[in-house]
Amino acid sequence: MSSKVVHWLQDHETRLFHFVNQRIQHHFLDQFFTKFTHLGGATASIMISLCLACFGQGSLRIAGFQALLALAISHIPVAIMKKRYPRLRPYLVHPQTITHKNPLTDHSFPSGHTTAIFSVIVPIVYALPMLGLLLIPLAFVVGMSRIYLGLHYPSDCIVGCLIGTTISVVTIAFWG
Repeated sequence: MSSKVVHWLQDHETRLFHFVNQRIQHHFLDQFFTKFTHLGGATASIMISLCLACFGQGSLRIAGFQALLALAISHIPVAIMKKRYPRLRPYLVHPQTITHKNPLTDHSFPSGHTTAIFSVIVPIVYALPMLGLLLIPLAFVVGMSRIYLGLHYPSDCIVGCLIGTTISVVTIAFWG
């Protein structure tokens, strides 16, 4: 890719990051995104998957096991990419970034929270497609929260979405 294209992409991504992180700031959104971001965290994603696997019935039980497997597998490429492409978190690069409590210090690329939420919701939506109307937007909210809270660039979240979705689809395909 030419350096002009890379520079253009970085410039537009930085602008989008600043828009989400600074321009749309509001007390309600601070509370909203601070709560919803945790759905992509380890505790919530593992607990949701375990509860479905242990207590779900029929296709939801299978979805729980698929989500657990996808969750575990999807974090292998995330860990590798974080080491191979050590991208600093936005708040470390852009001093005007608005952050909230306890900003992370590991590398930014790709978003583990976004990877996790998509790893968990895809098997559930496959099992009960109508839940997609609720769960897919919810997963995008988790990704958006990571940008809003100053922890990730948009491409971190896009790649996390792609990793989580792809690993889940492959897990579902091989499960059957």
